[in-house]
Amino acid sequence: MSFTTRPELSGTFGMTSSTHWIASAVGMSVLERGGNAHDAAVAMGFTLHVCEPHLNGPLGDMPAMIWPADDDQPTMICGQATKPAGATITHYRDQGLDLIPGSGLSARYRFPAPSMRGC
Repeated sequence: MSFTTRPELSGTFGMTSSTHWIASAVGMSVLERGGNAHDAAVAMGFTLHVCEPHLNGPLGDMPAMIWPADDDQPTMICGQATKPAGATITHYRDQGLDLIPGSGLSARYRFPAPSMRGC
């Protein structure tokens, strides 16, 4: 069974996505005026700092997927928090778990990790 709670996005010129529509619009505006993905990501980050100050700020998390024009595939940059040393696949399997728990005693080993390969 496959389902999603968010729409699938695609574009022919370029696209942006964020947690706030204003930041996404700012990023798209940067692309439309000749900026690249890095420019758009920075502009969106500053916009999110204003629109969602409780979620964003200097030295906060920074996941980004970039696809430079001369590369064959996208690259994931994972500037998020580090994981605890005990948060290993072996640890979770030894606990009889096949998913990282969201609550309970084992949740102390949770860490931020986007669901993108290569991070």
